Amino acid sequence: MKSCVFLAALLLTVWTAVQAETVTHLTRQLTACETNGTMPEDDYELDDDETFHIDFDKKEAVPRLPDFAKYWNPPPGAPARAEANRQVCIQNVAGFAKCHEYPPEEQDPPRVTLFHENDLELGKPNTLICFITDFHPPAIKVTWTKNTLPVTEGVSLTQYYSNKDFTLNMFSYLSFTPELGDVYSCQVQHSALSETLTTFWEPDVLTESDVGKTAFCAVGLTLGLLGVAVGTFFLIKGNKCN
Repeated sequence: MKSCVFLAALLLTVWTAVQAETVTHLTRQLTACETNGTMPEDDYELDDDETFHIDFDKKEAVPRLPDFAKYWNPPPGAPARAEANRQVCIQNVAGFAKCHEYPPEEQDPPRVTLFHENDLELGKPNTLICFITDFHPPAIKVTWTKNTLPVTEGVSLTQYYSNKDFTLNMFSYLSFTPELGDVYSCQVQHSALSETLTTFWEPDVLTESDVGKTAFCAVGLTLGLLGVAVGTFFLIKGNKCN
């Protein structure tokens, strides 16, 4: 039996219709596990964004964003309930796998998009976001490089987010300060990929010197075109006079 058999079980899905200018919101709880007990997950989501998740090592609820903690508190006993859900999940996965004669896992390769969080200014701290989406199974490795060298400081990785087809999404973040000439990459390794998927990023802003050169070239081109037009005009007038 493969220990990597995975179940993303929606133990609780609650549609919450909030009639405020016809806006509908979705809250749900996601419990996921593997048969060997590793990589458990239990999180609560609002409109496809995580509000908090359970840290099984520390046995505590961790808010996804500080702002959420002000308005969305974990239910009482959430860590204990998450551990109970994990045990049930493991048993269910083992039972379902046996019932279906241990079918092979579906393999869906990840897609990667790399972008910066805030408006880009050279020398100003920013965050690179590596969005990894539509992959399955969950086991995945994400690494960063700067100018081909590995980067580990300032790196963070979110929990899994489940799609309706039970493929997964996740985000990896890198805190950095953009400088001209630096090249970053987000590298993803997954069982559905034949080789490492590498996505590159580098600053695309202009320095003051670049702006000056561009403006100078533009003025020069404009004057050159104007000269050609004037010369053509007098050439035609001269031919008419002859």
